[in-house]
Amino acid sequence: EQQNLSIVIKLFICESAFGQQLQNIVKQSAKTSAKMGDEEKLILSYLNENEVIEDSLPWSDGLKLDHKKVIGSVKSLSVDQYVLTENLSRSFYQLTEVGSEVVKNGSQEYLSFLAIREAGKLSIEDLQTKVGKDVAKVGMGNCMKNKWIKKDGSDLVPAVESAEDIIQKQLMSLNDLTEKEGKDLKKRKMVNFVTQKSLKIMKGPSFALERKKKAADITKEMLDSGAWMDTEFKPYNLLTFGESVGGGYLHPLLKVRAEFRKILMQMGFEEMPTNKWVESSFWNFDSLFQPQSHPARDAHDTFFIKDPAETVSVPADYYERVKTMHEKGGAGSIGYRYDFQKEEAYKNLLRTHTTAISSQMLYKLANQEGDFQPARYFSIDRVFRNETMDATHLCEFHQVEGLVADYDLSLGDLIGTIETFFKKIGITQLRFKPAFNPYTEPSMEIFGYHPILKKWTEIGNSGMFRPEMLRPMGLPENVRVIAWGLSLERPTMIKYKIDNIRDLFGHKVEMARTKTAPVCRF
Repeated sequence: EQQNLSIVIKLFICESAFGQQLQNIVKQSAKTSAKMGDEEKLILSYLNENEVIEDSLPWSDGLKLDHKKVIGSVKSLSVDQYVLTENLSRSFYQLTEVGSEVVKNGSQEYLSFLAIREAGKLSIEDLQTKVGKDVAKVGMGNCMKNKWIKKDGSDLVPAVESAEDIIQKQLMSLNDLTEKEGKDLKKRKMVNFVTQKSLKIMKGPSFALERKKKAADITKEMLDSGAWMDTEFKPYNLLTFGESVGGGYLHPLLKVRAEFRKILMQMGFEEMPTNKWVESSFWNFDSLFQPQSHPARDAHDTFFIKDPAETVSVPADYYERVKTMHEKGGAGSIGYRYDFQKEEAYKNLLRTHTTAISSQMLYKLANQEGDFQPARYFSIDRVFRNETMDATHLCEFHQVEGLVADYDLSLGDLIGTIETFFKKIGITQLRFKPAFNPYTEPSMEIFGYHPILKKWTEIGNSGMFRPEMLRPMGLPENVRVIAWGLSLERPTMIKYKIDNIRDLFGHKVEMARTKTAPVCRF
């Protein structure tokens, strides 16, 4: 920096007033820089001649050095063992601004006593006028306590002829204070108890008059030139801990997902494989007995895939049974009475619900080797809808789904299972409202009471899968399947008090929220 400034100076005419000014600034800067590095040199030079610095504080004061800078230099030298240190400390009382005022003018009680004695008698208001409200407020009480004054009606009169200002005397000899006296003065904010720390500095094992900078790392240049053999390196502390590495943090959705998953497994449910986001319309709609003319199958509600636009295959025999059920009916149903289109069934799409996986699991369950075995399945995964995004809706969200397949199940079994699940996540007040779903009958919307909002809120949907869906799969006639579903986002928003779903999921999410979100416990 100094060299660069010198070059600039030479561009000016040195004899000019401006040039002379600039030269003076550079010289002053150089002096300051030298002083900043002087502490280390002075410490080493002094120790070379005197072996020890008994106390760094008076030593620094004697040389007019900043004690903090001296301590910094000593600590730096001690790292390389140029010096050894011992901690020193001494404690003492120090006058505050109030204490200094008392030393100068006298204590509040003594000033109050003098004013009353001089006047012969004073009312409280007159005393406040004469010595000031603050002095009178403290002084009058202490005068009464010391029995220097007494009351005569509404006036204050002296009770003794003379008094000694003990407080002022104590403050003028702080080194002689007893522990009780010190506490009393500190309580009155006249003194502070100060602990002063310093160091005793001695020569260390690596002491030298001049400090040599040690290399921290070996370099390619050192290896090429062979300089590493003569270079002194800093020692490695192999016992020290490395810098703590910040690990990853689970997103709030994953924390709630983990808790839901644990609860469902405790209830005896098995997790379904839901890692396939792209499904055919056959599994997503047709196998659920949802007609090909249903509005949900329009492009404004569903994301269809352009490439590959169609699935490769579906089970041929099952496909024919589903087609017959749609066109002609069965299991007591007349079907939808339309021409079932293979092109529509084979269209690929982003699944609109995880029920597409449920239908595949039920088909496998019906066609496994041996007799039918009751099962409980659940899934928690992402689904996609072509919806307008707002504070409560996204184009993608997570669906929690559970189903039970067993003989002769009823609506009572469905309500009981739902109540058990929601009770485990802390929702005890439930209501059920009749609803319509293409693939369940009867169907029910689930409402839970929100204690913060103080109102009933829809939290899920449920029902019993229709025979038109189950019979083509090959399940026995007396097997019933009960199912329910809810979003993962809504209970997460309630749990973490999030108002806008876009603050929970998507590109607007704050990373700090992910880091600080507490563990989910219901």
